[in-house]
Amino acid sequence: MTERAAGYDTRPASSADAGERFSPSAYAARLQISARGESDAGGEGDGRVQADIRALTEEIRHLLAVPRGWNEEERRRYTEKLNRAIIGFPAERAEILAFISDWIIKRKLNHLPLGSLPYGSLAEALFAEVIGMNVLELILRDRADLEEIQVVGTQIFEVRGGRVSVSPYRFDHVGQVERIQQNLVLFNNDRISPRKRWAEVRLLDGSRVTMTGFGFTSLPTLTIRFYTVRHLSLEALCRPEYATIDEDVCRLLRVIVRSRFNVVVIGATNTGKTHLIKALLAEIPDEERIVTFESRFELMLKRDFPEKNVVEFEIDEDDPLHGSRQAFKLALRQSPGRICHTEIRDEDANLYVRACTRGHEGSITSLHANCLEDVPDTITDMCMLDGRGMNPDRLLRRIVEHVTQIGIEMRLVGGRRKVVRIGELEYKGGLVTVRDLALYDEASDRWRFPAPFSEKASRRIRQRDPDGYRMLRERGGVTGC
Repeated sequence: MTERAAGYDTRPASSADAGERFSPSAYAARLQISARGESDAGGEGDGRVQADIRALTEEIRHLLAVPRGWNEEERRRYTEKLNRAIIGFPAERAEILAFISDWIIKRKLNHLPLGSLPYGSLAEALFAEVIGMNVLELILRDRADLEEIQVVGTQIFEVRGGRVSVSPYRFDHVGQVERIQQNLVLFNNDRISPRKRWAEVRLLDGSRVTMTGFGFTSLPTLTIRFYTVRHLSLEALCRPEYATIDEDVCRLLRVIVRSRFNVVVIGATNTGKTHLIKALLAEIPDEERIVTFESRFELMLKRDFPEKNVVEFEIDEDDPLHGSRQAFKLALRQSPGRICHTEIRDEDANLYVRACTRGHEGSITSLHANCLEDVPDTITDMCMLDGRGMNPDRLLRRIVEHVTQIGIEMRLVGGRRKVVRIGELEYKGGLVTVRDLALYDEASDRWRFPAPFSEKASRRIRQRDPDGYRMLRERGGVTGC
């Protein structure tokens, strides 16, 4: 049954006559549908109803996909609204459902039979097809501590509080996953096809959806990572509900920040690196200029600390005009006091090293490495990929002395994010060594402080943070100088 035969108005919604009071063709169509619904056998009637629903689904899907707004900013916000509705934000979902309901009323389709479909209304049926997430809806109802949803084929995994678990729900077939993918890419003027078998959708709050299709991965995948970085101070990380650090470690971290050591944080995904970096940045005085570099906005420093003197760059490596090289060039012209690079990657390792060796003390970054001893070598390897002739031994020494002065290792322990090691990195006899300032003992659930700062670091603390120096001296945390 075509749209014209059914009496549907095929004009765009913006041009349809919202004040039209009676449509003879629509009225006749309702009578025909009603009569057919009474006379058809159950299976045949349901088949025709589903065909009608599919036709309406395609119509409303393409109607929603049309950009709306008087300017680019309004159109961007409309697309953002659709994305948020699809991945489960209640306010946006209610707004889109109301839009679909109004469209049905204007088209005089609200009495269309649903057959055996498990929906209370036609609006709910169309919403489920165009915006709904199938069984993911059941997971999205409980958003407490939900950080990520991972879909591989029909399997679903949930990440809550940094821990991955198999979801009790799963899709019936991969076609349901592909439908969700197509909804997302349609609303973002993108596509997943044999020519391009992946897509990404980013939301303004930092949430991200990553999708791959058949031919690029063995099964369709869908990963929804929600923005969950909250403002947790160092004091908050000491509380029993987090227990990421204790009071002594908190005091040690404050001394490190005030003494303007360059810090690198390591740890696996979801171990709390971003939370800790944000807590450390919160300790910096508001008037100190901070410049941050992120592949997507996660820290949201200006939102949570509106009084801070902070410039936030979002790097797009696919766009040379807005990549890391251009961002660093502009940042260094804006008098940065400290630099925060949320994660060093191959392309910008050299840029960050140069920034740290040219007076930007107190900078912070993160890295994926197995242990603190591996960090300088990992950064050196990244820098050597630049292709320029550099002496690796000299470069390694510069990195240890100027970039990775203090290393912090994070890990999941018993389902909790923990700072398990804080060390001062040193370069001695051509080797990288780590002086353990703090170690977490899992057996006793306490932190130990095996070694004091080196004499060189102790002099720095005495000069930059006299109060912190006195506190550490009382407990043997510094070397006499």
